Amino acid sequence: MSAKTYHGTCHCGAVRYRVTLDLRQGTGRCNCSICRKTRKWGAHVKPAAFELLAGDDVLGDYQFGTLQGHHRFCRRCGIHVFGHGHIAEIGGDFVSVNLGCLDDADDAELAAAPVRFFNGRDDAWLEPPAETRHL
Repeated sequence: MSAKTYHGTCHCGAVRYRVTLDLRQGTGRCNCSICRKTRKWGAHVKPAAFELLAGDDVLGDYQFGTLQGHHRFCRRCGIHVFGHGHIAEIGGDFVSVNLGCLDDADDAELAAAPVRFFNGRDDAWLEPPAETRHL
């Protein structure tokens, strides 16, 4: 499998996007405060691989900490659909899509996607946390 185009939506369908990514390149789970509470499972792409199709008018934006990332969510249904920002350590500008929002990714594709764990809670991003079963 190579890069494939997927479509994502929030629960109510107000926010819709298209993203091109290769799930074999890896996905991520983090133990930082927001990822743990939202149980986010994401994949990063460059902004050119992401297109918001609908819902800009209903998107909320949450930032915290260093304010480097924007955590975007639907203000109608509350689903965290994607995030974006600029972090030099991961290559600059990025979009992180919530894999749970991909409507046309089948179970087998998601199950086969490698998962990398990040220790955001302790600001040790490049070291996996000691415990990951709960993530």
